[in-house]
Amino acid sequence: MTIGDTILSIVKLLAGLGVFLIGMRILSDNLEKLAGSKLKALFNKTNDSKLTGVGMGALTTAVIQSSAVTTCMVVGFVNTGIMSLEQATAVIMGANIGTTITAQIAALGSFSFTTYITAFAGIGIFMVMFAKKDNIKSLGYTLAGLGLLFVGLSSMSASMSEFTKSAFVTNLLSSIRNPFLLLFIGIALTALVQSSSAITSVVISMAIAGITIGDGGNCMLYVILGTNIGSCVTAIISSIGTSTNAQRACAIHLLFNVIGSLIFMIVLLCWKDFMAVTFAKWFSAPATQIAMFHTFFNVLCTLLFLPFTKVLVKLTQIILPDKKKEDESAKLCMYIDKRFLATPAMAIGQLRLEVVRMAGMAMESYKGAYAAFMSASTDNSESVMENNKRLSEVSYAVTDYLVQVSSAGLSLEDEREVNALHNNAGDIVRISDLADNLLKYTRREISFNLDFSAVVKEQLGAMNELLLQQYAVVEEIMRNQDKAMIQKSDELENKIDRLRKEMINGHIDRLNKGECKSENNNVFVNLVSNLERIGDHLNYIAHSMD
Repeated sequence: MTIGDTILSIVKLLAGLGVFLIGMRILSDNLEKLAGSKLKALFNKTNDSKLTGVGMGALTTAVIQSSAVTTCMVVGFVNTGIMSLEQATAVIMGANIGTTITAQIAALGSFSFTTYITAFAGIGIFMVMFAKKDNIKSLGYTLAGLGLLFVGLSSMSASMSEFTKSAFVTNLLSSIRNPFLLLFIGIALTALVQSSSAITSVVISMAIAGITIGDGGNCMLYVILGTNIGSCVTAIISSIGTSTNAQRACAIHLLFNVIGSLIFMIVLLCWKDFMAVTFAKWFSAPATQIAMFHTFFNVLCTLLFLPFTKVLVKLTQIILPDKKKEDESAKLCMYIDKRFLATPAMAIGQLRLEVVRMAGMAMESYKGAYAAFMSASTDNSESVMENNKRLSEVSYAVTDYLVQVSSAGLSLEDEREVNALHNNAGDIVRISDLADNLLKYTRREISFNLDFSAVVKEQLGAMNELLLQQYAVVEEIMRNQDKAMIQKSDELENKIDRLRKEMINGHIDRLNKGECKSENNNVFVNLVSNLERIGDHLNYIAHSMD
């Protein structure tokens, strides 16, 4: 094999790896689109069941084809306080199991029937070209991604077959027998590519081509153990600048993989013919042997460590103690985090929760301003204005996040929801502005010593009660996307409109009869109109879900 042939084989290997990674990216992106709503529902059901957490992690990672992305999402959940460290630990363990699905797919490359699967690349693209529905297009891209995976594997296997003709390459690989060097190679290559699946697939392609590392036996397994540790790099990078708890979640991921790999290292070092008497005996294809070991390692580690999640949490608390000056309450947004941007469907679900929180903040401002007017006191005016200021800052952050999500390549349904959330944020800020108007009327009420009759206060109380009822309905619509309740919001909004007309007409009658002071007119009419407009904005939010 000449130098030129060697260079050409390396180019083919890199090309195959590139096609494989592109296929994996297309596959994961479009599987996430197809299963986006299910993923959101799955993560909304976080509870204290460890097995549920493992299942969530495994299923999510199997869909998005990356344990690193799942772990980054978990770091985001812990950072926002949605998920506890114990829950995160179980999900991370499940993610390690889910990531082995890629190795299982790669191992299929050793069977001749997989040649036909490469045709999915063309079939999928034709589906995308002629389909009109987003779901069909996503399905087409999913098939194309799967086809490209096997095109990449085929290319890598072909290049590996060329290397078998080179005595230099085969002698070099067979000379690497130090288990710790092999472990380090697995760690370094995975950290460089930031994908344990890619490196595992290269190792499997080598096995398909008949290339061995070291003396065969356990040597390739050391590299696989290294890829598990190297997969933690992405999560470590994502934890920079997060809360202490989020950094602990990342530390748990690292500890789980490092301790598990070290335990298996000891077993493999002591049991020299482990591979020969286990997986090599059970499975005929070398590629399947490696893939099965990868799955076995992660499943067994999960079974070993799952009962000790509290111990892992306690250990990370010792390694990463609480920061004295850390104040979680000072966090601007509670639910959105940049780590969710890797999975747009999840990011949109978190955005909805943040917008619901914004609505709650706006209504708190309204309730404070309403109470101030009814008591003719400015005692809580400062807290209302501070709340409005904070809401404005949250609104800027939410808008910026919406823009980032919009650029992620969304389905038509997700684009509609993003647009709806944009509008919702604007309506919510307008409610806080109207609450600020109420404070102005309160100051005028006090300055001019205005006095309102018991009838007026009773009517204002009735309108306030209707607004609170409408907000409860709208909150339910926003939180659960319950479109059946939109009609209830319409009914309440109509009642508010009718009450406003009755109040204005009654006020004019009292003015004509001299029962109401003329200086009350401006404040009263504007106040009632502002309350009615709050109802309008609440109803706009309700109908944005339609």
